[in-house]
Amino acid sequence: MPPIDEEKRHALLIDDRSPSSEGSIWGETEDHFRRIRWAAMTKAYLGLVLRRVAIFLLPSFVHHRISPARERRSAGIGNSDNTNNNNNNNNNGSGSGSGGGGGSGSNTKTLSPTSYLDGMRGLAAFFVFFCHYFYTAFFIAEGYNWLPPPPADSDEPAPTTSRYTSLWRLPFVRLLYSGPSMVCVFFVISGYALSLRPLQLARRRQGEAFARATSSLVFRRLFRLYLPPVLSTLGVALLLGAGAYEGSRAFVHDRRFVRNVAEHHPERLPTLPAQLAHWGREMWAFLHVWSWADHAGSTQYDVHLWTIPLEFRCSMVLFLVLVGTARLRENVRLAVVAALAWFVLRCDRWEMLLFLAGMAIAELDLRRHAHGSRGTAAGSPSQQHQHHQHQHQHQHQPTLLLLPLDEKADRASSAPERRSTEDSFWTAVSVFALYLLSCPDAGPSDVPGWRYLGTLIPDWFTEKYRFWQAIGACLFVFCAARSRGWQRVFELPAIQYLGHLSYAMYLMHGPVTHVLGFPVQRWAWGVTGTEGSAYKLGVALAALINIPLVIWVSDIFWRAVDMPTVRFAKWLEAKLSV
Repeated sequence: MPPIDEEKRHALLIDDRSPSSEGSIWGETEDHFRRIRWAAMTKAYLGLVLRRVAIFLLPSFVHHRISPARERRSAGIGNSDNTNNNNNNNNNGSGSGSGGGGGSGSNTKTLSPTSYLDGMRGLAAFFVFFCHYFYTAFFIAEGYNWLPPPPADSDEPAPTTSRYTSLWRLPFVRLLYSGPSMVCVFFVISGYALSLRPLQLARRRQGEAFARATSSLVFRRLFRLYLPPVLSTLGVALLLGAGAYEGSRAFVHDRRFVRNVAEHHPERLPTLPAQLAHWGREMWAFLHVWSWADHAGSTQYDVHLWTIPLEFRCSMVLFLVLVGTARLRENVRLAVVAALAWFVLRCDRWEMLLFLAGMAIAELDLRRHAHGSRGTAAGSPSQQHQHHQHQHQHQHQPTLLLLPLDEKADRASSAPERRSTEDSFWTAVSVFALYLLSCPDAGPSDVPGWRYLGTLIPDWFTEKYRFWQAIGACLFVFCAARSRGWQRVFELPAIQYLGHLSYAMYLMHGPVTHVLGFPVQRWAWGVTGTEGSAYKLGVALAALINIPLVIWVSDIFWRAVDMPTVRFAKWLEAKLSV
C-alpha cells in the first residue's frame, strides 16, 4: 500500500463528512421539499374548498351554467330526489315545503302530473312572505272601500271618514299579500300530496304496499316537519347570542317606520348558555302537539311557525282516516270523508277540513286516472291496459266535466274543441274561487261585494274570514286539477323554482327580515324620507333588495338543511326498518 501524503492525511483528518452527516443533509433537503409540497397542497385544497363554498353560496339556478357536474353535486345540486317524489315528503310550511324535491331549478327536470301543485305551493309561500313583509308598513287586512269603525267607547264617528280605496285592496289583487288565504291553499295541497300514494295503493287493493307506504309517511312526518324549523330557530338563537338582532331592535318599535304590525323581536339573554337553554324550552313547547289552541305552537324565535304543529296534527289525523277507510269501496270512502269534513267544520276546525278536502280531491283525480306519466304515449300498452281495465267501470258515469285533463284524452268522444270548452269552464270557476280566497282578513261584513256573503257565515264559526277563504282554497285546487291553463302557469320554471324553496322560504323569511331586512328598510327610508308618498317609495326601494335577499338565503337553506333532512329521514327509516 503506497504511503499517504501528509497533506492528504491532514485533509482526511479535518474532513468532518461521514455517511451519517450526508444522510442528515439529504433529510433536511427532503424536509424542505416536503414542506413546499405540503404548502402547495394546502393552498390548492383551500382554494378548492373556497371555490366550492363560493359556488354553494350562489343561487342554485346558476350552478349548471358555471360549474361542472361534480362541483354541482358538492354544492348539493342534482343529488336530491326527483320532484316526482314530492308527494310522499311534502309539508306545507305554513304549510308545505318543497319536500326535498330537488334540482337546480333548471328545465332539465321532467314534470310530473302533480308538478303544478309544487308551483302553486311555491307561489303561496312567496305571497306569505309578502304578507309578513308589507304588514309592518301598511294596513293590509282591510278590504277595498272599508271604513274604519268608531271607537268602541263612543257613539261618535271614526276619527277619519277616509275609506280605504287603494287598488291593491281589490279582490284578486290582494291575493299577492294575503297570508291567511295562502295558508288555506297550503293545507289543501298537503292533504292532497299526503293522501295520493296511499289512495293509489288502496284502490289497487295492495294492502301490504299500502301499510308500508303509510307507515313510512307517519315515521318521516315528524322529521320532515320539525327538523328544519328546529335548526332554523337554533340559528336564530346563535345569532341572538352573537348580537345580530340588536341592530334592528329599536327599529321594530319606531313608529316612524313600523306603522302597523310590530313583529315580536326575539329577546337576547345575557349569556349564550342561557339563550340556548331558553331555546330548548321553546322547542319543547313547539313540539307539544296536544294543544289545539290558536297559535299554540308559536315560538318566540320565529312567530310565523305556528302552522307547523297544526300541519303535524292534521297529518296524523289524515293518516288515521286513510287507514280507517283503506278497505272501503271508493264511493263509500268519499261519503265517509265528506261526512268527516262536515263534522270537523261544525267543530270549528277549519284546518282539518282543508286536509280532508285535499284527500277528497286526490280521490276524485285518481278515479279519473289523472296521474299517468305525461312522458308516456297515449297509446302505449300500459295506458291501453289501464284504459280497458277501467272502461267498464266508468262508461256509464255522466260527469264528464269532472274529468281531469290528463284523462279526457282517453275518451273517444272528447274532441279538442270540447276539451278547450271544458278547460275554459273550469278556469272560469277558478276565478270565482279566487274571489272567495280574496275575502278580507279583517272580516267581510262591512266590505262592498262581501256584505251578503258575510251574512252566510255561521255564527259558530270563530274566525269569520277563514270561512270563505277555506272554501275558495278547496275550490281553486279542484279547478286547477282540471284546467290545463292553470297547470301551465304553475309549471313555469321560475314558479317551479319557488316550489322547491317553499318550505325554506317559509322558515327563512322571518329571520332574514329581522336581521338584514329591517336595517335595509331603515337605510331606504333614510334615502327617501318617511313623509307622504316618500314612505311608500322607501318600502319599494327596500323591497328591491330584501326580496332577492330572502330568496337567496332560502336557496342556501334549502340545499344545506331542507334536502339533507329529507335524506336523513329516509336513511334513518331504512336503518331502523325490519
